[in-house]
Amino acid sequence: MAIGELTPPQDDTASHEMLIEFPDNRLLIDLCGEFDRNLAEIEQKLGVQIVRRGNQLAVMGEDALQKQATEVLQALYERLESGRSVEPGDIDRELRMGGPEADTGSRDGDQLEMFKGGPVEIKTRKKLVEPRTDAQKAYVQSLFNHELAFGIGPAGTGKTYLAVAVGVSMFIGGHVDRIILSRPAVEAGEKLGYLPGDMKDKVDPYMQPLYDALNDFLPGKQLAKLIEEKRIEIAPLAFMRGRTLANAFVVLDEAQNATTMQMKMFLTRLGEGSRMVITGDRSQVDLPRGVPSGLQDAERLLKSVSGVSFNYFTSRDVVRHPLVAAIIEAYEADAG
Repeated sequence: MAIGELTPPQDDTASHEMLIEFPDNRLLIDLCGEFDRNLAEIEQKLGVQIVRRGNQLAVMGEDALQKQATEVLQALYERLESGRSVEPGDIDRELRMGGPEADTGSRDGDQLEMFKGGPVEIKTRKKLVEPRTDAQKAYVQSLFNHELAFGIGPAGTGKTYLAVAVGVSMFIGGHVDRIILSRPAVEAGEKLGYLPGDMKDKVDPYMQPLYDALNDFLPGKQLAKLIEEKRIEIAPLAFMRGRTLANAFVVLDEAQNATTMQMKMFLTRLGEGSRMVITGDRSQVDLPRGVPSGLQDAERLLKSVSGVSFNYFTSRDVVRHPLVAAIIEAYEADAG
């Protein structure tokens, strides 16, 4: 009994109760969380009731929800047994992905440790990053398996965050020599010229989400040193013209705001030993009226090109505040 033991109901009055036994009481305390907040999160999301009885948890509710809750609890306990912690994001991931992780199976070519079976994990200097939805998991695998990958979907689905995490993982693992992050410096209602300072001061606010992601994965002093040495570059899309990006992990964020010519220019920068990720949200195009989005053109033209991966997200993959998903759905319904 590695995780727990499911005990069937003993009589008709307990027809909607299932007992799970956990052998390590210390891990069970961690599983429940401070003031049982982890159990409360599962109860709220699934509409079940969970009661602790010694080293057992009793799950009460509809059969299907009860089964899902027990799978989630088992997966979280297994996580604790492996020496990892349980954070709110881990609970959200297990709720979305339906309990225990499936074996990813063996894959061809030079693969990182994460694809030798077990959960999909991205190792960085500061934290271990794990996909929280099936779409995110497929996206991360695609980033490791394809030289050119697209991530398309609404805000808050982790497209850029996961791409930067994979880039940092491949960089610290010696798979690439540089990380290059870029965005179109397109004005979204505000005029770039009104910002104070020189050109760097003007474009840095547009690049801030990329700095934020990097700060999540690398210690501050190390990040500053790597940026100073140009081993990590963050620059507007216009600065990419004329370059060949070899042995680099390259991310183009907010690609819906690249023109067709800019997108072609960027895609043709791909050099030997490099990986390129293009992320964007087709519903947030800030280009002038009548100017086609390079992301949409690239999607149309490259859909059938071998070796290019397209990954799509929906509001169900939003991992920010739950209201973000509701807001996206409301706007989509109005547009439809």
